[in-house]
Amino acid sequence: MTARQPELLMPAGNLRKLKMAVLYGADAVYLGTPDMSLRTRSEFSLQDVIEGVRFCHRYGKRAYLTLNLFSHNKDILKLDEYIETVRTVNPDGLIIADPGVFQYVRQNAPELSLHISTQSNICSWLSVKFWQEQGADLCVLAREVSFSELKEIREKCPGIKLEAFIHGAMCMTYSGRCLLSNFMAERGANQGNCANSCRWNYKLRLRLKDGSVQDLNITDENMEMFEFLLEEGCRPGELMPVEEDARGSYILNSRDLCLMPKLDEYLKIGLDSLKVEGRGKSEYYAAIVARAYRMAIDDYYADPQNWDARPYMRELESVGNRGYTLGFHDGRLTNYAHDYEHTQSLACWEYAGVMSKVNGDGFFVTVKNRLEAGEVLEFVSPVCRNTVLLRAYCFQNAATGENMQVVQGGAQMTIFFPFALFDHEDREELKSLFPEFTVLRKEKALTREQWNRIQFDKLALRQENRQQRDEASYSASRDRLLASMDGDAAARRIKSNRTGTKGCCGRGCNGCMIFWQDETYAKARAALLKRKQGEQLSRREAKVFQNAGEQ
Repeated sequence: MTARQPELLMPAGNLRKLKMAVLYGADAVYLGTPDMSLRTRSEFSLQDVIEGVRFCHRYGKRAYLTLNLFSHNKDILKLDEYIETVRTVNPDGLIIADPGVFQYVRQNAPELSLHISTQSNICSWLSVKFWQEQGADLCVLAREVSFSELKEIREKCPGIKLEAFIHGAMCMTYSGRCLLSNFMAERGANQGNCANSCRWNYKLRLRLKDGSVQDLNITDENMEMFEFLLEEGCRPGELMPVEEDARGSYILNSRDLCLMPKLDEYLKIGLDSLKVEGRGKSEYYAAIVARAYRMAIDDYYADPQNWDARPYMRELESVGNRGYTLGFHDGRLTNYAHDYEHTQSLACWEYAGVMSKVNGDGFFVTVKNRLEAGEVLEFVSPVCRNTVLLRAYCFQNAATGENMQVVQGGAQMTIFFPFALFDHEDREELKSLFPEFTVLRKEKALTREQWNRIQFDKLALRQENRQQRDEASYSASRDRLLASMDGDAAARRIKSNRTGTKGCCGRGCNGCMIFWQDETYAKARAALLKRKQGEQLSRREAKVFQNAGEQ
């Protein structure tokens, strides 16, 4: 018996990301408005949702809407309008976590297919059967489920669709059920507004008996004098070392999930959906990750005996990541799953631009990152495997015709590449292979530290995949990374405050404890309640209301 072929399910944080994910190979996307799903940075209004679902259906793809908030009293008033709006576009499913919301939709919109969110922490076949009996059509399994558990759930629950995460950021707490962000920044992780406190850099400080707080400056000369240990109350005598270098310590920082090395195993057991995390990630991420998994899945079914993950991993390495891990695939997490040295998302490639228009003479490209004369640009097609490389010695401003040696990414300038620059390609073929929304990438200049970080991350994933730790090579690679790190933390700065009323953007993020409770934002709350669903205050409006509240 041949296992069913699963869909590739991609995230969509806005309409552009949705369209790019679909064009680059997604079978389905999931999306939602910022006030009714667990992504307050989602850029979808209800009208955008309608357009997005229709776009998917026009291309023969599926669209699932996220209604997976944990509802507070203020959210219940919005359910009627939300349900009446989305049912008109007939989405392929509604992703829900809250049992009350589930019951509400079952009673008021029984025609909608209901999917149980990963936030419901489904880790066993017993939980799957429970939701199946309640009327759910699909269960999204928690990231904590191991592969062996997943196989057993599939065997015991053949009559319901199952979905599993295969790629994306990992949360340090149980399926994202976390209060660390609330405590550190007054931003509700369980309301989709996580501050990612687990990825912050934590620095050891010394408080003297007089109450003063000092830096504990550990140097080569005195480091042998200190050792810092934790002792847990129920385990007296079991002392756990706490390590820190000059950059601080990322003790809670997980690498990103990537199951590409094990993808063939997941394809064999008959899952219905393979899910990629990342509604807050870039449109470049949406395109390239969809492309990599699309090629991998198609190639497996074309020739399962000779399938090899390595070419698709090279594609995924061109997207910013914190280093990849297999997560809970084998059950117990290993040391490889965490990155104690760095929290930066990094890749040796970066987003160069996106095709905004194609006419009979050439390509119009909107620039996303700084371009300099001599750059080699890679055109990554959404409809074929082969890419096209172009070295650009100057850049023509599409609006003025001026030739430029440097283009800044933040300017959102559109540049023009005439077909005459492509020596080896047919003009008509170029037009068909690189339509609107085609992404361009280029190599990124990295520091020695960043190159060492990439090599160390790749080594860690290889050893995790093989389940064989080469202590000598692992230590040598880590030592190279540590030796290249710049210990000067003064050059770094925090972009925005993390605590206090100044730490709130004032736009009305669901789950922002400051916004919803502090009197400073009373006028802003009143204004927001009059807005359409999914519509937040602009940055300018937020600033005006905040100033008014502080006076």
